[in-house]
Amino acid sequence: MIQSNTKTKTLNLEIILFTLIRTVINSSYRMVYPLLPLFAAGLGVSIAELGIAFSIRSFLGVLGPFLAVYADIRGRKSGMLLGLGLFTIGTVFVAIWPSFFTFIVASSLVELGNGVFNPSMQAYLSDRVPYEKRGAVLSFTELSWALAFIIGIPIVGFLIEKYNWTSPYIFLGALGLLLFVLLIIRIPKDVNPSREKQALLGNLRKVLTFWPALAGMLMGFFFTGANELVNLVFGVWINDSFGLAFATLTAASIVIGSSELISELLSVFVLDKLGKRRAILLALILNCVSSLLLPLTAKNLTLALLGLGFFYITFEFALISGLTMMSEVLPSARATVMAATLAAFSLGRMLGSLASPSLYGIGFWAACLGAVLLNIVSLFFLTQVRLKLSASAH
Repeated sequence: MIQSNTKTKTLNLEIILFTLIRTVINSSYRMVYPLLPLFAAGLGVSIAELGIAFSIRSFLGVLGPFLAVYADIRGRKSGMLLGLGLFTIGTVFVAIWPSFFTFIVASSLVELGNGVFNPSMQAYLSDRVPYEKRGAVLSFTELSWALAFIIGIPIVGFLIEKYNWTSPYIFLGALGLLLFVLLIIRIPKDVNPSREKQALLGNLRKVLTFWPALAGMLMGFFFTGANELVNLVFGVWINDSFGLAFATLTAASIVIGSSELISELLSVFVLDKLGKRRAILLALILNCVSSLLLPLTAKNLTLALLGLGFFYITFEFALISGLTMMSEVLPSARATVMAATLAAFSLGRMLGSLASPSLYGIGFWAACLGAVLLNIVSLFFLTQVRLKLSASAH
């Protein structure tokens, strides 16, 4: 939760700014999923070809650690500016030269920018907020995922319907430029950017040879892969089950966004009390249940939307809990740990993007069953994670 005393008023404003930035980035990142048939038609490509494009995008997210170590060495603000700058360049690029190729390039730059901005921001906040309160603060910034679906996607859909598929990129690129300027003005430079002054490869080696950190990354790899199996094709499933209608797709986006909002608000108030590990365990078990039930709702739109909502509530709760837990696995290389975790998420999404169209060809139930199996593997790696609390965490 946003801190309430006078001393932390500046931090409150920074948290709000970070949430706005992430809402814009996440709107660009997520807008294709519910509107997948519209983008496929506008680009003149198949769903399978878009799946390959998403796989390329997710693979480039693996570069996040190599760039976000910059935040451990040069400072958190520099990392955030680099991430937001990559996002803005990508959106402007596809707006100026619209094609399937530039769509892939733009999506990849958005992924790369996201992979640099998020761990830099999370490390910035983790440096300033005690561990016992960190879940609430990071949960507040995670509201951006819900806001992207509730506010961002309907605006994107309106722009596509009124103009064309490139118009959202013009809008989001302009917002990215404005927020870039605000980030320069509002966020102070790090007084001591790197406590250890480690070389880039040294930081990465430290993270990748520390088993609890590696286990946490594998946990994230599998549960994000599980989510992507369903996430990529839910818009197509809604279309196939109930017919394509802009209102229906918008309703699905708002339901998912509202579900994530509930999960994020729930995280603000209960995550730190429940405990991060227990929260992940509960969320993944419930996500398995929702994955098994979701295919059974294909004949009733209301039940389908409720099922999707439950699926995203449980995934988002696991995601927030996992990120908060990973922020204290290896505090001496926090930004690198967070970047490597997000890179593992990207690899998981790549796995899901590649497998999802083929599984959906068998049936939506196959994609959902695949999600259950990957979540079970994720639960095993959860048992291997141990925290290494820093002095500031207390």
